Amino acid sequence: MAKKKKRKGTMKGHSISGGQKRPTKSGAGMTKKGVAKYRRDNPGSKLKTAVTGSVKKGSKDSKRRKSYCARSAGQMKKFPKAAKNPNSRLRQARKRWKC
Repeated sequence: MAKKKKRKGTMKGHSISGGQKRPTKSGAGMTKKGVAKYRRDNPGSKLKTAVTGSVKKGSKDSKRRKSYCARSAGQMKKFPKAAKNPNSRLRQARKRWKC
């Protein structure tokens, strides 16, 4: 029987218990370990962890944060149920990114 080919860019195999994702109580999102695994599974990926500290205005990290906040604002519109729930992964991740 042929082995199933894993789709590029999927989060399959990433879990909270495996240490690749943060639980919602600690801000959702991915851990360093999770990002490292994702990059191993998807060569050429430029995925990075969240920008959580204070950043200089106009810096690369500042632009990444602004971009993430804009993208996740679109997710808030698309998933109103998650947007209303303060404990949803989306809301917790936005809080961690300081959106």
